[in-house]
Amino acid sequence: MTQQHPTIGSLLRALRARNDWTLKEMSQRCGIPLSTLSKVENDRLTLTYDKLQQISQRLNIRMSELFAEDDNTPEPPVTARRSIGRIEDAVRVTTPNYDYFYLCPELRRKRMIPVITRVRAKSIEEFGELMHHSGEEYIHVLEGRAEVHTEFYDPIILEAGQSVYIDSNMGHAYIAADGCEEVVLLGVCSSADEALMESLMHLHGDTNLRTGTR
Repeated sequence: MTQQHPTIGSLLRALRARNDWTLKEMSQRCGIPLSTLSKVENDRLTLTYDKLQQISQRLNIRMSELFAEDDNTPEPPVTARRSIGRIEDAVRVTTPNYDYFYLCPELRRKRMIPVITRVRAKSIEEFGELMHHSGEEYIHVLEGRAEVHTEFYDPIILEAGQSVYIDSNMGHAYIAADGCEEVVLLGVCSSADEALMESLMHLHGDTNLRTGTR
């Protein structure tokens, strides 16, 4: 039988059971309404990133525990995991200069992080400091024209249909090229670091994070 990978609901339910808390006690401790918590535990509702952060802080647990399986649980050699990447289910980061849509957020221990990005920044000054994180990434231009800045190379222009593969430890940034109001990118980040998702989230600082487009 294929081993089921835990959902956020099952992880919270297991955490509550380990501490012998009732649903009401868990709700009071983490500040999440009891009815909402019940739906999450039964996989009828998901939580936005800021709510997961709230749970992490109030219950004094690492965010990675909500994005990863128990380290003592051996991963089966063959899995049948599948997740449909719908924008409305994505974890969304919104700023005046770009929107990130992190797809398939319910899968833990992903070796790849798929993300759709809408970039409106038209200069490095607008974008901010170059980003650095572990692993590698592949960026494919879906719409518009992207200007790619990297720490050790001259900027390049990518047209729709073109792509670039880089070492993510190298400083990098993507902006809308001259004459382009917005560029839409498909990115895939990959790393041996199982906390990659959490690391990517920290890059955005205190920007607005939520689930879905609504």
